[in-house]
Amino acid sequence: MESGPAVFAGAAFTLFGAGLLLWTSVRVRLREPVADGAEQVTAAVLGSVFGAAFLAAGIWAFTRL
Repeated sequence: MESGPAVFAGAAFTLFGAGLLLWTSVRVRLREPVADGAEQVTAAVLGSVFGAAFLAAGIWAFTRL
Protein backbone atom coordinates (compact mmCIF):
# COMPACT_ATOMS: atom_id res chain seq x y z
CA MET A 1 0.00 0.00 0.00
CA GLU A 2 2.86 2.40 0.69
CA SER A 3 4.75 1.62 -2.51
CA GLY A 4 2.45 3.65 -4.78
CA PRO A 5 3.17 7.05 -3.20
CA ALA A 6 6.87 6.19 -2.85
CA VAL A 7 7.14 5.38 -6.55
CA PHE A 8 5.32 8.59 -7.50
CA ALA A 9 7.43 10.74 -5.18
CA GLY A 10 10.64 9.04 -6.30
CA ALA A 11 9.79 9.53 -9.97
CA ALA A 12 8.78 13.17 -9.47
CA PHE A 13 11.86 14.09 -7.45
CA THR A 14 14.24 12.19 -9.73
CA LEU A 15 12.84 13.68 -12.94
CA PHE A 16 12.79 17.21 -11.52
CA GLY A 17 16.32 16.92 -10.13
CA ALA A 18 17.71 15.49 -13.36
CA GLY A 19 15.90 18.13 -15.40
CA LEU A 20 17.20 20.94 -13.20
CA LEU A 21 20.77 19.65 -13.45
CA LEU A 22 20.44 19.30 -17.23
CA TRP A 23 18.95 22.80 -17.58
CA THR A 24 21.66 24.34 -15.42
CA SER A 25 24.52 22.60 -17.22
CA VAL A 26 23.25 23.51 -20.70
CA ARG A 27 22.68 27.16 -19.77
CA VAL A 28 26.13 27.43 -18.16
CA ARG A 29 27.82 25.77 -21.13
CA LEU A 30 26.11 28.21 -23.53
CA ARG A 31 26.98 31.12 -21.21
CA GLU A 32 23.35 32.15 -21.00
CA PRO A 33 21.58 33.19 -17.78
CA VAL A 34 20.38 30.31 -15.65
CA ALA A 35 17.77 32.43 -13.85
CA ASP A 36 16.37 35.77 -14.91
CA GLY A 37 17.70 38.62 -12.79
CA ALA A 38 20.26 36.56 -10.86
CA GLU A 39 24.03 36.47 -11.08
CA GLN A 40 25.37 33.66 -13.28
CA VAL A 41 27.57 32.05 -10.62
CA THR A 42 24.98 32.23 -7.85
CA ALA A 43 22.22 30.80 -10.04
CA ALA A 44 24.48 28.02 -11.34
CA VAL A 45 25.58 27.00 -7.84
CA LEU A 46 22.08 27.06 -6.40
CA GLY A 47 20.64 25.24 -9.41
CA SER A 48 23.28 22.53 -9.12
CA VAL A 49 22.84 22.14 -5.37
CA PHE A 50 19.05 21.93 -5.53
CA GLY A 51 19.16 19.64 -8.58
CA ALA A 52 21.47 17.25 -6.77
CA ALA A 53 19.32 17.44 -3.63
CA PHE A 54 16.13 16.59 -5.54
CA LEU A 55 17.90 13.79 -7.37
CA ALA A 56 19.15 12.38 -4.06
CA ALA A 57 15.66 12.67 -2.55
CA GLY A 58 14.22 10.74 -5.48
CA ILE A 59 16.79 8.00 -5.15
CA TRP A 60 16.15 7.86 -1.41
CA ALA A 61 12.40 7.50 -2.04
CA PHE A 62 13.08 4.57 -4.39
CA THR A 63 15.11 2.84 -1.66
CA ARG A 64 12.08 3.02 0.67
CA LEU A 65 10.08 0.57 -1.47
